[in-house]
Amino acid sequence: MAMGVKFAAIFPGQGSQVVGMGAGVAERSPAARDLFEHAAQTLGYDLLELQTRGPEAKLRETQFSQPAIFVTNLALYYAAGEALKPVVSAGHSFGEFCSLTISGSLSFEDALRLVDARGKAMQHAAELAPGGMTAVLGLDADRIRDVVSRVQTETGGRVQLANFNSPAQIVISGDAAAVQAAADAMLEQGAKRVVPLNVSGAWHSRLMEPAAERFAPAVNGAHFAVPAFDVVSNVDAKPYRDVQTIKSNLIRSVTQEVRWHETAQALLTYDLDLIVEFGASPVLGPLMRRLPNAPEVLNVTDFAGVEKLREKLSVHA
Repeated sequence: MAMGVKFAAIFPGQGSQVVGMGAGVAERSPAARDLFEHAAQTLGYDLLELQTRGPEAKLRETQFSQPAIFVTNLALYYAAGEALKPVVSAGHSFGEFCSLTISGSLSFEDALRLVDARGKAMQHAAELAPGGMTAVLGLDADRIRDVVSRVQTETGGRVQLANFNSPAQIVISGDAAAVQAAADAMLEQGAKRVVPLNVSGAWHSRLMEPAAERFAPAVNGAHFAVPAFDVVSNVDAKPYRDVQTIKSNLIRSVTQEVRWHETAQALLTYDLDLIVEFGASPVLGPLMRRLPNAPEVLNVTDFAGVEKLREKLSVHA
């Protein structure tokens, strides 16, 4: 179907959830519907019902938002057709599980079980050590690192870089008070804006160490294969070449920085015609469009997006 188009499939992570997501595509696509039915059997609850009706506060809890985003991303991908043949894929944070699934590295059921275990482990860690995350806009990474280091020394609080989304959009994470102190200091240093994120914990920080420990046995016990096409890790921005690195990076990613900007730059080395983000909210697509020499970027957020992608690929078939 897509033989004439070299394309990358990318998948967003936490924060891309919205009440109502997945409902339209499950209604219109048998493949998507089937995925949600499998998910309900695997999880033991009706994920699509939660996504359709909410409440939003429950959907925002990481133990529910991670499975919801994972299944919705894949429902949009598979609705577009089994014949999709990306040359490379990447996902933001746990969005990488979508890339590993479509590349044949993990089965859908195994990946969903791992995403479920990850969400529960992180929820538990967030309850042990409440924290927060804030996006810093318009301040370079070196100055952010300096501020973070100073705040840690002055307050004794834990705060660190969590997501390097682009040179102009970097997220910090840690103890709520330390994150607030660092955000105030960033504004004094010339940041354009600081935006507290609507999340239920300090993801990608040392506060998640208990989650990584709890999650590790599930990862180490799961069956992985080497991906059939390149999957670029957001831990080190390199394509996976062996199963042990996949396992190790999936565990590390719970506490370590998401190096999305480097991952995005790595994707551009594949001489792509098209980048497609599959997810309920356009999160990564807008970041990709800002990169120099970026190809066309398409966001598939619903069934209309699925149809648009099918049309585009059929023209080039």
